[in-house]
Amino acid sequence: MLELRELVKHYNVGEGERVRAVDGLTMSVAAGELVALYGPSGSGKSTLLMLIAALLRPDGGTIRVGDREISSLSEHDGARYRLRDLGFIRQSVSLVPGVSALDNAALKLLGTDLNRRQAHRRVSPLLEQLGLGGRLHHCPDQLSMGERQRVMIARALSTGPKLVLADEPTGSLDSRRGREVLELLAAICHERLIPVLLVTHDPRAATFADRAHVLHDGRLVDHEPALDSALDSALDPVETR
Repeated sequence: MLELRELVKHYNVGEGERVRAVDGLTMSVAAGELVALYGPSGSGKSTLLMLIAALLRPDGGTIRVGDREISSLSEHDGARYRLRDLGFIRQSVSLVPGVSALDNAALKLLGTDLNRRQAHRRVSPLLEQLGLGGRLHHCPDQLSMGERQRVMIARALSTGPKLVLADEPTGSLDSRRGREVLELLAAICHERLIPVLLVTHDPRAATFADRAHVLHDGRLVDHEPALDSALDSALDPVETR
């Protein structure tokens, strides 16, 4: 479970001027729950993800993942948390060229105490579940964009994380492939009982999410899927912070 309590992160941007990137935010994501988070450019979405990933320290409040407080982890413990307990799926697909889907998906596990063969045994079932059973030995240039994103999802899930963060995972995909990725994320979240926080501009995400919220000026606004059309027209296409 992810639990945020009165989380605060402000930036000094000039003499006497502060930006409230995250401003007293309280929310939770339960095991097996997918929560979609929308927001216009500059609303604080990226800052929030960096706080949860222990890449930034908050100015106030707490962040708990499972039974662990992670907002004040040391640099070493933060790196270990990101390696073992956190799955992070980004919009940009960072696969190693000339390396098979199997090896790319196993990349994170090779930073643990598993050898290459053990890592392959761990990720092969994930890739098969994601529909890539026949593409294990294909290199990135032999895969579609949707297939490459699935390899990234397998990598994020390979360590059995306690939490998955997804940052615009459909942003570079066409409509059909974007829908497939959202369906897969929802199915895996529910099946494996992993909390997933999905940051997105994609209005389709609310259809697959258990809950959806809007972030404005670092604060949450409740949102119902029926408001998708109004929300979509209010969002900027690019996140700048």
